[in-house]
Amino acid sequence: MSKTVVIGASSGLGRCIGVGLGQRGHQVAMLARRRERIEKAAKEAGPEAVAVECDVTDEASVRSAIGAAANALGGIDNLVYTPAIGSVMRLVDTDAQTWSRVFATNVTGAAVATAAAVPHLSASAGKVVYLSSDAGTFSPPWPGLAAYGVSKAALERLVQAWRAEHPDIAFTNLIVGECAGGEGDSATGFSSDWDRELATEFYPQWISRGCMPGQLMPVEDLIEVVHTILGTDSATSMPVVVARGAPSRPSPA
Repeated sequence: MSKTVVIGASSGLGRCIGVGLGQRGHQVAMLARRRERIEKAAKEAGPEAVAVECDVTDEASVRSAIGAAANALGGIDNLVYTPAIGSVMRLVDTDAQTWSRVFATNVTGAAVATAAAVPHLSASAGKVVYLSSDAGTFSPPWPGLAAYGVSKAALERLVQAWRAEHPDIAFTNLIVGECAGGEGDSATGFSSDWDRELATEFYPQWISRGCMPGQLMPVEDLIEVVHTILGTDSATSMPVVVARGAPSRPSPA
């Protein structure tokens, strides 16, 4: 049974992935800030799943949570990092606090979580999957989502850096187009606080620039992509996987 830690598992795509992996036979540790939600998600994931509180913007919290997850699972074979935030905002209006907040979750949190897990992943010749976005370098820049897009481009470079320093671990940058998400607690809240008027203004530009895939990816397909990546032989490198539309299996970029 694969021992997998999913970070950002209390809601949205992270919750869907954590529950889905647990139901596919992974022994899962589900990490997030909201204790009640992750406990509920862990119950859905199966009897082997555990819930651990974790704030990805707090290094001490991350390191403590990774340690607790490793103890609960008896090691870590895989790490899946899903947290991401971003607001629709004109670049000229994006202040330092916004840049800092976005990078703390989307990039720094991923770096710190990986660092905490590396000793366990090296011991197991494990894998790390980061949920990225085609708003990074995969598509033209999205007007109005500059901070988010730049952070995802930085995440791509971070994955490359980890791969260069730790060739014993398989790092995958999973570039996800628009995904349908789940229902209830599993529904994505990524755009819930967007300025709707501003998003409506930028939407025609996203379409004309070819930023949007035009078809939502079913969340079950995304779960299957992650499950497939984690199930590949450790010697098989999948540095970049692109999941757009509704693929049934990942296709290395």
